Amino acid sequence: MKEVTKEVCCCGCSHEEEELLARIQELAAEYRGKEGSLIQVLHMAQGIYGYLPMEVQQVVADALEIPLSQVSGVVSFYSFFATEPRGKHTIQVCLGTACYVRGGKKIVERIKEILNVNIGGTTEDRLFTFEVARCIGACGLAPALSIDNEVYKQVNPDKLEKILARYYEEE
Repeated sequence: MKEVTKEVCCCGCSHEEEELLARIQELAAEYRGKEGSLIQVLHMAQGIYGYLPMEVQQVVADALEIPLSQVSGVVSFYSFFATEPRGKHTIQVCLGTACYVRGGKKIVERIKEILNVNIGGTTEDRLFTFEVARCIGACGLAPALSIDNEVYKQVNPDKLEKILARYYEEE
């Protein structure tokens, strides 16, 4: 007998896993036969479930009546789809030319050390997902990073703990 687990959806409320999958199945079925709807359905499924593990991809494929390989191909191709749980906050360190030259790599290494997470990973407490970006548009004040929609400019490794502490205090 399969153990039912609690999942937290994008709104922060708790639902049974089966309930979330049923919502995704119902929503996806509404798009069955509609050309070009897969990406839209996957965005909605990720919004409901939080990420797109194989189980969710299978529900989408079945509901749309398309091969799982087609769904998985789209999920793996686009970087905005996640197949692992994501953190509450997303950290993106800019590694564009200006940021890289002015110490972006040191910022990356220090975040990996502080949070014990690799690029593309999520912290154990699921507070942060850590990514790199090609450019976040703050070249004149490099190096820069963003956490969610807030950009931090002229960051150095010594400022990181103070920046991150703010997010821990909110918890």
